[in-house]
Amino acid sequence: MKKVFLSVLTFIGLTAAVNAQDISNNAIGLRLGNNDGFGGELSYQRSLSQNNRLELDLGWRNSKSIHAFKLAGIYQWVWQIEDQLNWYAGVGGGMGSWNNSLDNSGTFIFVAGDIGIEYNLNEAPIQLSLDVRPELGGNGYFKNNYGSDIAIGIRYQF
Repeated sequence: MKKVFLSVLTFIGLTAAVNAQDISNNAIGLRLGNNDGFGGELSYQRSLSQNNRLELDLGWRNSKSIHAFKLAGIYQWVWQIEDQLNWYAGVGGGMGSWNNSLDNSGTFIFVAGDIGIEYNLNEAPIQLSLDVRPELGGNGYFKNNYGSDIAIGIRYQF
C-alpha cells in the first residue's frame, strides 16, 4: 500500500512539473451550485505559486425557513490540459452557522475535497469553471454529515 501511495504521489508531482503553468494572481467572482441550500457563493482565488492557489468561498442563505452562512477554504493544485484549459484538485474545509424556522440552530465545521475543470477566455480576463466539492461534517446542518455540491463558476482575473 505504501508503494502504491508513493507511486501515485510521484506521478502527480511529475505531472505538475511537466504541465506547470502560470495562473492568475487573483480572481474574484461567483460560484453557483446547490451546495445543500447555499445556492450562490462569493469566490476569491489567490495564486500561491506557479500552479497552486487558495480558494475562499462565502456562501449564505436567507429564506423564510432557514438563515445560514458558510465559509470554505480550499488549497488547489492546477494542471494544464490545453492552452487555456486546466483541471484542478484540492483539499480544505470550513465552518458555518444555521438557524431554521423551528428555532433549531447550530454551528458546524467540515472538511472538503474539490475537483474541477476551468477555461480562461482569450478575449477577456474571465475564468469559467465546473467543479464537484464533497463535504464531510455537519452538526445537524448536513444530512447524514455529508454534503456534495456541483457548481459552475465565473470569475474576473486580475
